[in-house]
Amino acid sequence: MAYHARKAYPMNVNKEILQFLRELRQHNDRAWFQAQKARYDHLREAFMEEVQQLIEHIAQFEPALIGLQAPDCLYRIYRDLRWSADRTPYKTHFAAYMAPGGRRSEYGGYYIHLEPDNCLLAGGVWCPPVPILKKIRQDIAVNGEELGEILASKPFHEAFGTFYGEKLTRVPAGFLSDAPYAEWLKYKDYSVMSHKDESFFTSSDWMQKTLADFHLLQPLNRFLNASVDEYYGK
Repeated sequence: MAYHARKAYPMNVNKEILQFLRELRQHNDRAWFQAQKARYDHLREAFMEEVQQLIEHIAQFEPALIGLQAPDCLYRIYRDLRWSADRTPYKTHFAAYMAPGGRRSEYGGYYIHLEPDNCLLAGGVWCPPVPILKKIRQDIAVNGEELGEILASKPFHEAFGTFYGEKLTRVPAGFLSDAPYAEWLKYKDYSVMSHKDESFFTSSDWMQKTLADFHLLQPLNRFLNASVDEYYGK
């Protein structure tokens, strides 16, 4: 079912969202949250509308997102406490992952994260299942030059740098230790990240700037998603 906003929202409510999250960080308990539930629902719906607008714009250069609905992309604010030593019940960020299939997708996509003092944009493939990770590594071993050109592009590098996250200490089994692009083969994730000041998201042109950064991610996602497609026989 297609998502439809219940009401019109201001073009930019991110300042209000960040203020709510800052207060939630100070009062992370069920009593405070329940007293603020109507406020939270309003801000979540506004964020959902922003995400839907982003999806529709991204789909203009990423056709795989055509028809994707914002509710499928947003993460819950409720924390899973089953195996956590941290007993605070709520996350202190709003976030969405825009990829084919939504937030649970194994495809590379576009991630937005609003959190006081920790706002960011990100993309690529994060925490892939082992078979997909192996397929991506195989394709990097063969087509690393193409990946290198994407990462070395000056606009991309200035915005996102290179891959982050955990790496193996050695080249994984099945690959030569002196193989070209051996360092890239050590990564467990193929994601990139761009930290942003809060002012980035509270400016009047935040969506245009976000879309410009996401457009830079498209070649990387295309490269990675070719591996995911091939794994699934598409």
